[in-house]
Amino acid sequence: MTRYGLLILPATNRVYARSAVDLTRAELEIFGRSTLDGRIGELDTEVVGGASYVTFSGDGLTERDLSVLGNLSAGYALFEIVGELLRPIEWSRLDRYDDDLLTIQKYPGKTNEQFTKLLLNVTLLASDWAAELTSRRFRVLDPLCGRGTTLNQALMYGFDAAGIERDQKDVEAYRAFITTWLKQKRVKHRVLESGPVRRERKVVGRRVRIELAPTREEHKAGQVQLLDVVNADTTRSAEFFRPETVDLVVADAPYGVQHGSRTVEHGLTRDPLALLADAAPVWARLLRPGGALGVSWNTHVASRDDAAAALADAGLTVVDEEPYRALRHRVDQSIMRDVLVARRPA
Repeated sequence: MTRYGLLILPATNRVYARSAVDLTRAELEIFGRSTLDGRIGELDTEVVGGASYVTFSGDGLTERDLSVLGNLSAGYALFEIVGELLRPIEWSRLDRYDDDLLTIQKYPGKTNEQFTKLLLNVTLLASDWAAELTSRRFRVLDPLCGRGTTLNQALMYGFDAAGIERDQKDVEAYRAFITTWLKQKRVKHRVLESGPVRRERKVVGRRVRIELAPTREEHKAGQVQLLDVVNADTTRSAEFFRPETVDLVVADAPYGVQHGSRTVEHGLTRDPLALLADAAPVWARLLRPGGALGVSWNTHVASRDDAAAALADAGLTVVDEEPYRALRHRVDQSIMRDVLVARRPA
């Protein structure tokens, strides 16, 4: 049995860095169960030359397996352990654009990029299409998209990205960022729509839609990604996106510390359960059967059992396997973040 060592990507967030090893072990186990037929085993942690490695056994990892593992959220480099030596292993990632698409934006309340990638990964791996991670162009919806960290990660993977956000300033900031970034990087793109959405002569929201491709050849051949961002309340998502057209819903819920959430029925609240009660049924209807929803939230303001019940009430089946329960981690003194993933039954 071959033994491997995974070098953890250094994290700029010190608190998240302390959780990265445990989160990587859980994520790696989820990868193993979902896409590698359970061939990942004997997970452990070792320090080699002052650096932390997550070690594991794998039975003859193929090129396809390595292309899957290359997308681990905190994976920096992979080595085969040969005695006391580390032999570098070539692996590939889905990444289609420069990494500053994810890192260049800096603003208060921005979700850590590594965690955003982890949340997208574990949600995708719970869907019926986990085995198609490297071959399917998923459609990802972030129904609380803020300034677009999840949208950018979806684009990085080559997926279609959709988002809805009630804060007009956030939507405008993201529109300005992404259009400027695309121009500066000379990424072939076309703005399909940008401005107010009117129905029955009334403005019901604002929307920006952009098609893009990493190369001119792909754009010319019609192999384009679609970015679609709406400025409106998340409970109105079904007014802008058709039912059963989304593969994955990924949301980082307000933590109830710096800001709360606002819905039509409950108004402004610091309780994410009110948000889930109002919005989860809407989000669930947008999912294709077999799709998955992943949400993170602050357990100091809502328990895991209550959050799970809200997703179950929306008709979703919560994934409660052990590795998914190991994704809870501290963000700061007032935030203990957890992750819930649920499937829409096929």
